Amino acid sequence: MRIVIAGGHGQIALRLERLLAARGDEVAGIIRKAEQADDLREAGAEPVVLDLESASVDDVAERLRGADAAVFAAGAGPGSGVARKDTVDKAAAVLFADAAVKAGVRRFVIVSSMGADPRHQGDEIFDVYLRAKGEADAYVRGLDALDWTILRPGQLTDDPGTGLVRLEARTGRGPIPRDDVAAVLAELVDTPATAGLTLELISGSAPVSVAVKSVAGN
Repeated sequence: MRIVIAGGHGQIALRLERLLAARGDEVAGIIRKAEQADDLREAGAEPVVLDLESASVDDVAERLRGADAAVFAAGAGPGSGVARKDTVDKAAAVLFADAAVKAGVRRFVIVSSMGADPRHQGDEIFDVYLRAKGEADAYVRGLDALDWTILRPGQLTDDPGTGLVRLEARTGRGPIPRDDVAAVLAELVDTPATAGLTLELISGSAPVSVAVKSVAGN
């Protein structure tokens, strides 16, 4: 498969690129800064320099043409202000989804957040973030031209992955290593039977492949 990842230099994305490249997929990661390119090459991915906050739908669609799947793993990051929650966590996700439709890429996986909700109340930065992610998710759900899956991890940690997870429509809150999020994403990309599902993810007792097959109905 050829898979294009938005937010290609993110902590989850770099892990995902390594996994996909190791299994023989062709991977491209969209990055904002040219100096990040070597990290992607080291992970086995082709770096594509493009700023999703200023790019047009046509710009992004051009990079997506010929892909079998698209993964949105970009984020404004914990140090960013309110404005970038809207321009990255919401607007860039919407742009990437529209570009996937335009490029004819049906398989679309978006990394969201547990608690994401367009109706979430509050004015703190994290409240704005959850609202932005919720609005992006709602937009993607409305696109019939995409076979979308929304993944909502719990509290992200840098602990080594265990390969054991809980993946369900509702899991309740809990931690999850970034390693295991990447492993689940790699499996989801390759499991189109999970299209139309919004899934929460925390650490658990099921091997990743078993957890994904279970939600896919296999």
